[in-house]
Amino acid sequence: MERMTDTTAGVPVSRPRATLSRWTDWGKWLALISMTVDHVVRYALSNELSWQFGWASSTIGRVAFPLFAAMVAWHGLFDTRNPMRYARRILVIGLIAQLPYMLMPRYSSVLVINVCFTLAFGLVWGAWLRQLLTSPPRETRARMISAAAVALSVIVWYTVGPLLEYGRFGILMVPGFMLAMAVYQHFDHGVARIWAWLAGVPILLITAQLNIYTISKSVAFSTTLVVLVIAAGLARWIPGVVRMPRWLWLGWYPGHLAVIALIVYLPYLLPT
Repeated sequence: MERMTDTTAGVPVSRPRATLSRWTDWGKWLALISMTVDHVVRYALSNELSWQFGWASSTIGRVAFPLFAAMVAWHGLFDTRNPMRYARRILVIGLIAQLPYMLMPRYSSVLVINVCFTLAFGLVWGAWLRQLLTSPPRETRARMISAAAVALSVIVWYTVGPLLEYGRFGILMVPGFMLAMAVYQHFDHGVARIWAWLAGVPILLITAQLNIYTISKSVAFSTTLVVLVIAAGLARWIPGVVRMPRWLWLGWYPGHLAVIALIVYLPYLLPT
């Protein structure tokens, strides 16, 4: 059986990957359904219907982003040997999706770059910072360069954040999940496991900043909390579900945005 290994603090921790990653099969279905509901309500419906079904966007639609961020963090930690290559695949999807994403009806004309770039930025940043923590440079000069690079990365995060969907706090979601998940996998028994739960506090605080309305905050917060419980040990007890076809998983985001854009603009293109 294929196995996943965590090397936090230099101590390998082996787990059966197929078993512990089954929750992501559920997560994919739930995330796509949540995202689609949100986008249909916000972009495809008329103003009257959008207002009438706004509750669906504020509740069902708030499940998607925490789930996407959690799954990216999980796969980046445990299911790939090259997080940077994984991030590049996410960026390719984002590049394909950016044009239909820009065609979505908005109240503001400010350029916003889609969520794939947010997730990819977070994955690259989180994987790089984790590498620095687990294998810190030994030479003084190298340490100074690393410290300067970390400071520069914070400046980039602060500068670029407002241009990306979900903003600065959105970028922090993947690194926050990576921190909690890595700690949970390493400290998985004894008294240390109780203290390890504190590693989930940062991602919970970050999630609470993603939305404006209380109901949306509650749904997103609850989603993150459930994922943390799964990562802390419940994953091994989650039953399997039909796996999503790879083509559907990779193509749904740009594909459903293109369909929504067609629905929105086709009436204006047809002769009257």
